[in-house]
Amino acid sequence: MEKRRGPQRATVVEDDVGRRLDNFLLARLKGVPRSRIYRMIRSGEVRVNGGRSRPNGRLSLGDEVRIPPVRTGRGSGSRGPAAHQVAWLEDCIVYEDQDLLGINKPAGLAVHGGSGVSHGVIELLRAARGEDAGLELVHRLDRETSGCLLISKRRSVLRNLHAQFRDGGVRKEYVAVLAGRLSGNERFIDAPLSVHHRRGGERHVTVDANGKDARSRFTPRRRYQLATVTDVVIETGRTHQIRVHAAHIGHPVLGDSRYADAKSAALAAQLSVPGLCLHAAALTIDSPRHERVIRVEAPMPAEQAQFIAGL
Repeated sequence: MEKRRGPQRATVVEDDVGRRLDNFLLARLKGVPRSRIYRMIRSGEVRVNGGRSRPNGRLSLGDEVRIPPVRTGRGSGSRGPAAHQVAWLEDCIVYEDQDLLGINKPAGLAVHGGSGVSHGVIELLRAARGEDAGLELVHRLDRETSGCLLISKRRSVLRNLHAQFRDGGVRKEYVAVLAGRLSGNERFIDAPLSVHHRRGGERHVTVDANGKDARSRFTPRRRYQLATVTDVVIETGRTHQIRVHAAHIGHPVLGDSRYADAKSAALAAQLSVPGLCLHAAALTIDSPRHERVIRVEAPMPAEQAQFIAGL
């Protein structure tokens, strides 16, 4: 049975900067025919910041894309989750003030619907708190990655935080378990990245001299015979950045089914890895009110912590 989607308002976050409008919509509207998406754009049903755009129009940080109601073949007709069904997400909140929320996103949960799932973090939060709460995603995490995710409560806060992410004012700290024994101390990776869009909107990223700047610092925390627990600070926020940079230096993130080579995939199976071993541990930002520095920390999921302890 087809399901009718209501109007959506999507704000462009850092990962989607420079993406074509048609590819942005194809990734969000799974099950909607390509011809229907192009028709929506050309007819003006889709609006970017209130105006028309071409299918090949490039999106900028903070752009607001209005997506009209469309029908998809996914789902059985539920309009959305009920508040009592998503109350558990409140337990994932690790920081909250009058301007923003910090969520410890569980691994396996998408940040928004339309990526092969009906509902993500933002839809669940809106169901729990009401559509009039003004909640908007500030940035994104891969579905498989756990940890810190920021949600703004008002448009002015969203613009302020977007500017901080864009200008390099946010400190982004991760913990990754890499395949093999990473030698040396701090490893600085300065390797540009390019995003390639496959059929259906799936994204695959490669190191490319003509790509966008991407810089990561890997610092081994604990070394084991078969793996290395590593602190990672990223100076940029490109799609799949840590995963691609880790694979680039020959030590893929354990549990990474997309970028791992055959050897590290076999190692992950040998160690019974509980999924992608990548956790967004902390984010440090300036308060949108400019009176203090805010550091949001997210405890590592118990399953990942137990896996590391077992190494």
